[in-house]
Amino acid sequence: MAQSHTLSIAYGGHTTAGLKERNEDAFAALLPASQLRYSKGAIAAIADGVSCSDNARVASQTSVGTFIQDYLSTPESWDVKTSASRVLAALNSWLYSQGQAALTRHNGFVTTFSAVILRSTTAHVLHCGDSRVYRYRDGKLQPLTTDHNLVQGNGDATLTRALGMDTELKVDYQQRSLRVDDILLFTTDGVHGFVKPAQLAEALAALALQAPGSEGGSTPLEQIARALIDKALHAGSSDNLSCLLLRVLDLPVEDINEAHSKLTQLVIPPVLAPGNRLDGYTVTKILHNGSRSHLYLATHPRYRQKFVLKAPSPNFAEDPQYLEGFMREQWVGRRIDHPGIMKIHDPVPDSKFLYHICEFIDGVTLRQWMYDNPKPDLQKVREFAKQIAASLRVLQRLGMLHRDLKPDNIMLTQAGEVKLIDFGTVQVSGLQDIASPLREDTPVGTADYMAPEYLLGERGAHRSDIFSFGVIIYELLTEALPFRTPQAGRKLDYSFWKYRSALELRKDLPLWMDIAMRKACAPRPSQRYAALSEFLHDLEVPNQHLLAAEQHKPLIENNPVRFWQVVSALLLMLLVLQAWLF
Repeated sequence: MAQSHTLSIAYGGHTTAGLKERNEDAFAALLPASQLRYSKGAIAAIADGVSCSDNARVASQTSVGTFIQDYLSTPESWDVKTSASRVLAALNSWLYSQGQAALTRHNGFVTTFSAVILRSTTAHVLHCGDSRVYRYRDGKLQPLTTDHNLVQGNGDATLTRALGMDTELKVDYQQRSLRVDDILLFTTDGVHGFVKPAQLAEALAALALQAPGSEGGSTPLEQIARALIDKALHAGSSDNLSCLLLRVLDLPVEDINEAHSKLTQLVIPPVLAPGNRLDGYTVTKILHNGSRSHLYLATHPRYRQKFVLKAPSPNFAEDPQYLEGFMREQWVGRRIDHPGIMKIHDPVPDSKFLYHICEFIDGVTLRQWMYDNPKPDLQKVREFAKQIAASLRVLQRLGMLHRDLKPDNIMLTQAGEVKLIDFGTVQVSGLQDIASPLREDTPVGTADYMAPEYLLGERGAHRSDIFSFGVIIYELLTEALPFRTPQAGRKLDYSFWKYRSALELRKDLPLWMDIAMRKACAPRPSQRYAALSEFLHDLEVPNQHLLAAEQHKPLIENNPVRFWQVVSALLLMLLVLQAWLF
């Protein structure tokens, strides 16, 4: 089969009530259209309503349908685990509340649930209960889930976890790699309780020998599912029986040349001058001509407001890493609508040029403001801090890290409002598990503001942006940086970053503010503030716990210079005493 470089699967299944009056199982599979398939993946889920409840069927059907629908509605910037777990938490709360409203345990909305989200080249498995998911590969059948039940002495099993069973939901989550021709098997206990693993493997081996077929619903897969259910019935199964099969037909794997080809389909505009036109926009002023990008003030006859056109420098026409970051900036900017973050508008349809249409911000960078306002009032700095934090919270809620926070990437409008700009280095959690040949070989961002974990080759988290935020606040107050700048090529560890007290540079600062900035800028992520709100609070009000800890620190930590002065004095006294005695 020719590589299409998109996720492609075939699926098919069968379910029956078996010997029971009604079927309380449910399953579903969905392979979305191309765009959602890229950002969200394919989804398959199976559920087995707990039969002691009158609402078991409603619970299973609602869980499967709602999970798929709500998962597809979560922000594209969220990673799979975050999206799926939040949907399941909400679903569990709803099922539990409905069960409580039914007044008796007999009427609870309880169901087992197992789902797999196939995104890029990874299978994300979520599971609670005793329905099962298996993977068949290279002639071997491997269970991907573990039953959540307690087997009693008489052989009966009691379910210990399920959707709607309790207010707190524990879901097993794991990631497994995918290969072309992998087969995923979903079953309820009416099937796997009566068909041995060897029999399951035998049926899937026969399927593996068949032609893959086309994506979407597949008759061969349905036939195998029916055959397995028939085996279970003949073996004495008296429960509902459900079986769902997925086969991976193709995966979105591309090499560096293909990735580069996609990124260079659009043409980088030539360097423009006032009066030049681009897709209906007229350049009125050159705002910036740099080695990496060009910024132009522009107007359009259809709109009253001004715009900023941002185009890559032609020097980077053959640099896929840079172009990928430039495209990511547009992806991020178009998905955020917040007054504290620069808006990037939709591109002109069918344009052949690569550039951004950005919101025009009438103001200056925070860097320029710092030059013009040395040693600012403490309350003014706190006001800036609150606005910057509000913008960072928007990114955090969307699963994004800015990764290049610095005064140059923060704008101040004429009205004194803060806006974050430049999203070329933003890390989006929802894009991290999508296979790509383009990997960052070196840390991104500016070394003076970059969290140490990036320079040490570790992956960042929200506390990484808090570090950069703390450095900015320190610089606003002192006109200096709290650490030495790491030199390129130097081997580093966390001990390199030694905080310089802000009190050495600005005597009017209260000690408790210096302590707060030191915590925000702690080299190790675990020692920083866990939330932006905590840092903001400690910039406003003395943190008595931190102050007490500061007062009880050993002299060598609290004032190492004084400590070694005392040690040197004592040694000198001992030497003098020794000379006098002998």
